[in-house]
Amino acid sequence: MNAFKVLMLLARPAAGKSEIIRYLKQTEPEERLRRFHVGQIDEVDDFPMLWTWFEEDDLLSSMGQPRLYSTPDGYFKHVYLWDLLIRRISQEYTKRKRDYAKDRETTTLVEFARGVEHGGWVRAFKHVSADVARDGAILYVDVSYAESLRKNRARFNPERPDSILEHGLSDDKMERLYRDSDWDKVSQGKQEGKIAIQGNKVPFVVFPNADDVTTPGGAALGKRLEETLGRLWEIYR
Repeated sequence: MNAFKVLMLLARPAAGKSEIIRYLKQTEPEERLRRFHVGQIDEVDDFPMLWTWFEEDDLLSSMGQPRLYSTPDGYFKHVYLWDLLIRRISQEYTKRKRDYAKDRETTTLVEFARGVEHGGWVRAFKHVSADVARDGAILYVDVSYAESLRKNRARFNPERPDSILEHGLSDDKMERLYRDSDWDKVSQGKQEGKIAIQGNKVPFVVFPNADDVTTPGGAALGKRLEETLGRLWEIYR
């Protein structure tokens, strides 16, 4: 085994998760495996899932029918829907893993954000499947709330609100959903180590991004990513 089976990229919104994934996708496969221990990329992101719910609710409203998932102002009707997203991610990984080519090393990149308002990482990890936890490692992209807010504003394109790289939240939603994080609690304030999830000790390393190396990308991002994923690989393997 030369590659992570599952690499979970976790952070506040707009912290740089999607930019890291874009960088990895643009790196030649041989170099990507050698430097970052990432094989053929498959990706599971909860944003398209939740965006589909919002679109379906808007369609239902236009039909005069009740909304299933969200309020008219764009909040989930029930907190357990956050849990459902994690379970859908886990289910999707199990299905895809079944069909991965046996002669290729595949890395599934899993991306999501959580805030204390809807249970934080503590609650999210309770719904990660044992399959994901057993195969997984965590790269936590660390930015302050102020930086998350700044980048969320900067990336938002109102013409493409459904885009992975250009979607955004209003300031009031950012404030309510993501100002507070319990990452320090689950990581015990450490920069690397292991987190207990579903009876498994899942390795993690923190990727510092206060200086925003992810937006410009290039050599600076590659160097930091190689260093952090190298440390994560040493724990993982």
